[in-house]
Amino acid sequence: MNELLKNHLKLHFVVFIYGFTAILGKLITLPAAEMVWYRMLIAFAALGLYLNYKNRSVVYPRRAILQMVGVGLVVAFHWITFFHAVKISNVSVTLGCLASTTLFASILEPLIIKRRVKWLEVVIGLVIIAGLYLIFQFEFRYKLGILTALTSAFLAGLFTVLNKTFISKYNPVVISFYEMGSGFVGITLFLLMSGRFSSGFVAPTTPDWLWLVILGIVCTAYAYVVSIDVMKVLSAYSVVLTINMEPVYGILMAFFIFKDSEYMSGGFYIGTLVILSAVVLYPFLDKKLNKRVEMV
Repeated sequence: MNELLKNHLKLHFVVFIYGFTAILGKLITLPAAEMVWYRMLIAFAALGLYLNYKNRSVVYPRRAILQMVGVGLVVAFHWITFFHAVKISNVSVTLGCLASTTLFASILEPLIIKRRVKWLEVVIGLVIIAGLYLIFQFEFRYKLGILTALTSAFLAGLFTVLNKTFISKYNPVVISFYEMGSGFVGITLFLLMSGRFSSGFVAPTTPDWLWLVILGIVCTAYAYVVSIDVMKVLSAYSVVLTINMEPVYGILMAFFIFKDSEYMSGGFYIGTLVILSAVVLYPFLDKKLNKRVEMV
């Protein structure tokens, strides 16, 4: 099995796990900020234990650590907006809008990594906007959830592109360790300043603990490390594009698990289908265009 195919398969497995994350977000009774606080704490502890077991150094240049800390805060805000969108709308709406991460990555990657803009990515981005318009038009009752999910999608595109700048220099587990730790500290400070620890902090129920452990170790520590590691071979745009298959897995799982609460209008499914069709078609179109360029 060649390296490219191997990394694509690993990424698709991670995307399936990500699809289950939104399900957990609905099953866990905690508010979004508290849920992410526990998620990042568990992931940070799991990664720390793994690094200690492997006896791997986490001593990096100060500038690199500060950059990772900054990305960790972006990740924390992404997850808070993601889970909040699930709470105020539903799994299907949140995951449908999250597919717009591709659009944001196509804009951010040339700006941050300084590569040329690909016209195909611009076209795909416009198709995604059309799909989002359909979702907005037919599911306007979820407008706040849609806007929150789009904010989450922008942040997902941002931290994916930023992580691409680290991966050629640093170990993905160490990158994840710093990012989970800084996200946890950032949310802790927010909860302290807002007075949530002293009043109104919601404790997990017994079932919540099981879901939180799965969320923190499987859906975060493991999945996040693999999603960074594959960027040694795959571009940030390719990673984001594949991760946009998350709605397919998540919406299907949500429909079977939550039944009627996930039933949406026909316009929503048409819009989501438009977005996912663009996501699926991109690699084939990109490959054909690259072949034409090589022939010329």
